[in-house]
Amino acid sequence: MADFFELLKTRRSIRDFQDKEVPIDLVRAILEDTCMAPSSGNGQPWKFIGINNRDKIRELSDESKKNLLFSIEKDPASPLRKYEAALRNKDFNVFYNAPCVVYIVGAKGVRSLWVDCALAASYFMFSAAARGLGTCWVDLGSQIKSAETLKELGLSEEFHIVAPMALGYPKSIPGPPERKAEILRIIS
Repeated sequence: MADFFELLKTRRSIRDFQDKEVPIDLVRAILEDTCMAPSSGNGQPWKFIGINNRDKIRELSDESKKNLLFSIEKDPASPLRKYEAALRNKDFNVFYNAPCVVYIVGAKGVRSLWVDCALAASYFMFSAAARGLGTCWVDLGSQIKSAETLKELGLSEEFHIVAPMALGYPKSIPGPPERKAEILRIIS
């Protein structure tokens, strides 16, 4: 296991994965760590859906792409337009051909859902990185609207996909982007 401070410096979003399956027991261990994340009032509103079938992951990617393109066509000023060329490319997989995808989801009525699930996603990413795996939070993969697909995933209308996570063994780990702390003020 990596040192925590080293993980803070080296964890990256991975967009190129080895052609190697992620064992389900390893995914379960990462999800157990994920549940250690803090949540508002200790509500722990997160639920998880794991997919380690590449054909199903491709179907989920294709459905998200179709729905995103529909949104762009409805609203030409959409900020999604910057992804249009990639979304129209039949070979582009929004999950970067990862061997595993985990959806972090929760009930729509939870006031703190987005923050709670984002914290869980952070724990997920760090737990995976500590085990030599790579992740990428791929919001483009959240646009699942087909009733049949939602049912297959076990998602009723009460749930919202918050954090679609690509998971796999990285081919390489990119260098760090520049970071800076913009402190507006310190009052002491």
